[in-house]
Amino acid sequence: MEKSYSNSNQILIEKLKQACDRLLFISESEYPWEVFLWEFAEEKPEISSDLIFQQIDKSADNKIEFIDIDSLFAIATLEQSWHGEAEKATVKKYQHLVKSLQENLRDIKVARIGEIEIDIYILGKTSSNDIAGLFTKVIET
Repeated sequence: MEKSYSNSNQILIEKLKQACDRLLFISESEYPWEVFLWEFAEEKPEISSDLIFQQIDKSADNKIEFIDIDSLFAIATLEQSWHGEAEKATVKKYQHLVKSLQENLRDIKVARIGEIEIDIYILGKTSSNDIAGLFTKVIET
């Protein structure tokens, strides 16, 4: 059964799904992006490592580091002279994805959780002060 979201959150989820559709994050493996939304009934918490660990049901013993969104997408959004048409199209999709995130979320943070097999969460505040974003995995050995 599909979860029911507020109208503004539902529109946001659809925008993010369209922006990351068929995009894979390249590392030593290729994982797709998944959209998530954490709605909060009463308290509208700040994005923190404690909140993230609570929401993803992982131990706070895991290594976590925060990086900025530009660092995460530095290579993916930069067109290179040697790129063919397919690579150029992927760069444009990543540029659109970053723009969509920046236009639709506030206070964006990128969390890298774990070592070697790393969970990446791009988190930001929605217009209703819930937290939404994207998730993927990367492998770095």
